[in-house]
Amino acid sequence: MKYQIIKIATSLFLLPLCNLGGLYAQEKQILTFSEFLNNVRNANVSYLAEKCNVDIADANVKAAKIFPDPELSVSYVNNQNWNLQMGYGVDAELGWTLELGGKRKARIRLAQSEKEMTGALLEDYFRNLRADATIAYLTALKQKKLYEIQKSSYEQMLGLAHADSLRFRAGFIMEVDARQSKLEAATMLNDVYASEGDLQEIMVQLQLLQGSKNMELPDSIAGELFYSKREYNLPELITAAQNNRADLQAALISKEVSQNNVRLAKANRIIDLGLSIGGGYSSEVRNEIAPAPAFKGITAGISIPLKFSNTNKGELRAAQLAATQNEMQYQAVELQIGSEVAQAYNKYKNACRKVEQFNSGLLSEAETIFKKKVYSYERGETSILELLNARRTYNDVQVNYGETLYDCASALVELERVCGIWDVEIR
Repeated sequence: MKYQIIKIATSLFLLPLCNLGGLYAQEKQILTFSEFLNNVRNANVSYLAEKCNVDIADANVKAAKIFPDPELSVSYVNNQNWNLQMGYGVDAELGWTLELGGKRKARIRLAQSEKEMTGALLEDYFRNLRADATIAYLTALKQKKLYEIQKSSYEQMLGLAHADSLRFRAGFIMEVDARQSKLEAATMLNDVYASEGDLQEIMVQLQLLQGSKNMELPDSIAGELFYSKREYNLPELITAAQNNRADLQAALISKEVSQNNVRLAKANRIIDLGLSIGGGYSSEVRNEIAPAPAFKGITAGISIPLKFSNTNKGELRAAQLAATQNEMQYQAVELQIGSEVAQAYNKYKNACRKVEQFNSGLLSEAETIFKKKVYSYERGETSILELLNARRTYNDVQVNYGETLYDCASALVELERVCGIWDVEIR
């Protein structure tokens, strides 16, 4: 009889309970990883704001194509002393600046190169946004796993507490053991509440990344933490990163922008010609001393500015130094990429080793030990404290395994981020 009661108590301890009311609602809305990334691409507010820079750069290209505006001037002259009858005159002149030295072409090339650089920077922004969003999604999966572990432990502990209350009434265990079970269940419930709150906070962050104004969170997210060991060659990864990284492409285009800026600075030192053409009309002069008939006149002219300002080469010198600086920055980015790839590669290899250690028997060993403790407890050979310690150890191993899987998956995301490649899938 005693063994049967212990057996029943242990069964209640090992089997999860049914629905605990409103605490664990049935899953209804499930957010998938592909849906999440698609929402990030289409609705992330910061990314949409960055995309406006491309439109601004395109507008700047159109603005660079304009020609100087012509100038129209009209003048009227008249003698205030009407008694002298000196007549009046009207003059009109149309002027236009003729740009020399290829200024307009230099402006257009500079604006076009800036537009290309803006596009590369936008691509690099999304590369980082996509990786950050994926890591946030993995964080949510890790917290979801932790919540499930704590929920399962609580349900099992609550079952044990109910069973121990029956065993105490039957006189098979002491009151302190029954109280211990009840206390453990209450403590675990607080842990479940805290874990559920942490999960909801992460879900809010996912909503923010999706640019969602609706803070009604989905019931859950799809997918599991995964282990995907991939064989990479470090030199090939560095080469791939140098070919794929948008920030390196932006640094390369930045060199071109600087060269175009130097060309524009040189073009601005070339003089511009002022062209003008005009006409005038003078009325008849009826003055008795110097009469004159009415007449019309045509004028044309060229104005040549005296570029004394060309003695100051500050603008040209600044453009040349900026070009030299961008060349050095390109080399720095290239070296930085190689360092980032090497670090991410080593981190990913080490994370894979940790996962393989769990898969080689650490997780199964902890489960085996726990089951043996349960077997001993069924026969009264193990105390409740020893069983609870075994339960905690098994939980710790499961949590550590989940964190190790998260670290490995995050390391893979970081490796693909720094290499400028992407084939991460979460199912």
